[in-house]
This record gives sequence, C-alpha cells and structure tokens, in this order.
Amino acid sequence: MLLPVELANQTLYEQDYYLWLRTTINQLRAGQFSSVDLENLIEELETMGRSQKRAMESLLIRLLEHLLKLKYWDSERERNEGHWKGEIRTFRRQIKKELKDSPSLKPYILEIFEECYEEARKEASDRSQLPLDTFPINPIGSLEQVLDDNWFVG
Repeated sequence: MLLPVELANQTLYEQDYYLWLRTTINQLRAGQFSSVDLENLIEELETMGRSQKRAMESLLIRLLEHLLKLKYWDSERERNEGHWKGEIRTFRRQIKKELKDSPSLKPYILEIFEECYEEARKEASDRSQLPLDTFPINPIGSLEQVLDDNWFVG
C-alpha cells in the first residue's frame, strides 16, 4: 500500500516527468530524503547507465564501420573519403568525451570491442554491398589505435 507522499510522487512521475525530476532534485538538496520517490529514482538511474552503455556501443560500431569503409570500399573512397574521415573524427571525439566523463566505461568498451567490430563488419558489408569476407574477421586495430586521431586516417 502506497503512503500519500508515495502516491503523490507516483502520480507526479507519471503525469509530469520534468516536474517530478525538479521536485526530486529539490527534495534531495533540501535533505528531505523521506519524501523522495526512491523507486522511480532508482529506475531512472539504472536506465541512465544502460543508455550510456548503449550509446557507447553505437558510437563504437559506427566508428569501426567508417574505418572499414574507408579502408576497403575502394570504388567509393574517392567520392566519400572526406565524409568518412569527418565521421571518424566525430565518433572518436564523442567516444573520448564519454570516456572522459565516465572513465569506468573503459572496461565495458574493451569487453564489447570485438562484438562491436563484428557488427561494424556487417554494417559495412550491407552499406557497401561488398561480401562480408571483404572485411577482416579480426579487428583492424586495437581500441587504442581505433581511438587515436593519428591512426589510419591521419
């Protein structure tokens, strides 16, 4: 059974997310911990962590995909090289910013690196319509190399 405060918070969370967020922040700042809607706060924090991981995974796949296209899609290189290099720079910058803001994601990105590479191979194959075996099975570089602005695209 929900207490009136919990019921009010539940309703606020469901009816006006932004107001719920501002209210929760104000309650925390004021030390009104017993008034905080802990259930939804915990859920939101867990969701934030999952979202950050998904974003990192997506950025890494896109970075690897563009590196593969740049290296192996010969027929389109001349026309798309500038665009691909720009995308590579952007994805590197975004990944580095995420890692700077959340260094604890480094083990996670290392853990998913090979899986992301495999997804990038598939994406590059789909977009280029080149056979999947055009792109090496093993990653074309280490995580450190892939994130290095001077590696490969110079």
